[in-house]
Amino acid sequence: MNSLEGVVVQIQGLSSSAGDISRLHVILKQAEESLRSESTRLSPILNQLDPSNHSLGYLYILEACTSASVSKEQAAMLVPYIARFISYCAPEQIRLAPEKFIAVCKRFKDQVMLLGTPMRGVAPLQAAVRKLQNSSEHLTTLHPEFLLLCLLAKCYKTGLSILEEDIFEVDQPRDLFLYCYYGGMICIGQKRFRKALELLHNVVTAPMSSINAIAVEAYKKYILVSLIHNGQFSTSLPKYTSSAAQRNLKNYSQSYIELANSYSTGKIAELEQYVRTNEEKFESDNNLGLVKQVVSSMYKRNIQRLTQTYLTLSLQDIANTVQLNSPKEAEMHVLQMIQDGEIFATINQKDGMVRFLEDPEQYKSCEMIERIDSSIQRIMSLSRKLTTMEEQMSCDPQYLAKAGRERQRFDFDDFDTVPQKFNI
Repeated sequence: MNSLEGVVVQIQGLSSSAGDISRLHVILKQAEESLRSESTRLSPILNQLDPSNHSLGYLYILEACTSASVSKEQAAMLVPYIARFISYCAPEQIRLAPEKFIAVCKRFKDQVMLLGTPMRGVAPLQAAVRKLQNSSEHLTTLHPEFLLLCLLAKCYKTGLSILEEDIFEVDQPRDLFLYCYYGGMICIGQKRFRKALELLHNVVTAPMSSINAIAVEAYKKYILVSLIHNGQFSTSLPKYTSSAAQRNLKNYSQSYIELANSYSTGKIAELEQYVRTNEEKFESDNNLGLVKQVVSSMYKRNIQRLTQTYLTLSLQDIANTVQLNSPKEAEMHVLQMIQDGEIFATINQKDGMVRFLEDPEQYKSCEMIERIDSSIQRIMSLSRKLTTMEEQMSCDPQYLAKAGRERQRFDFDDFDTVPQKFNI
């Protein structure tokens, strides 16, 4: 086992059965230091191994190959090897050494970024996430890495594929923060603002003992997306938000809170002036594009307010009221809002009159009934899942120990009794 050739022979001979692979794992652990010391000579060995049959051995060789810093030329040589390995490796083998698989995948991400080709890493890292997951409910350390590459490569739709899954199991808290933050940015890129709000809200309200930079940046975007999607923002956070977030987030986001205050007046000129005054601040935060969408959304909000007052209105009157430059610009805004389902209206091209209508949805169609039924089924499934998690937590030794300490601080007889379980 002192020679690289010996290691290759062991990998090739002990990769057929579960028992052999377990023995190989012990041997590879013992050879780990010698492999790292020979890292510059390992690349040719990869050609002698099959990533699908010799996955564990291939992983150890790759991890040793990438353990030192690499140049652009070395990255260009290693990236195809790693991409092929991720695509063809056997999940049951790489899960024997998950920390090494994660390390290789993270270095792969760094290498495609070094080469300036994040697109090359999207499909392999998506495959890596699936192979590392125990189930679709498991948030791995590779989720944020995958989403980051999707952002850099502007592959937003690919990123959405894992954001639709409900997460119940998290390896590390930092993974959850980054997953929700990057996920929120991907949803913003796709203009799925409702989902973006949900993910950014998770970052802001997640348990934290001290404030962190991810939460601060998420809070800034949370304010902006709230204005775009809801037309308003409240500084009040839910009671379950950590005290660290409650105390500090506003202090780091004053420019954004003032922007929200200016937005609430409904005066477009004042809002635009505020944005111009603070343009450098928003640009340094990489939020200027989102701020401009906030300004644009105010026109929509003001048009929506008109639908609550008028049945018909000319395009000229809309332009004057909303402070648009021309009736043609007002027409473009109204048409876009009709297309997006934000208002219901018709435009008479002859006289330039807009007629505002009621929502035509009667909630009687088969399609709508199916959507409602699907939502009810999902809520029931989530309720059952949460009940199971609550029962598991109530038996957890760490939770019981903490609850015992808390019991000494409070008299629980002072609290009203509440039902412990709800069955749907």
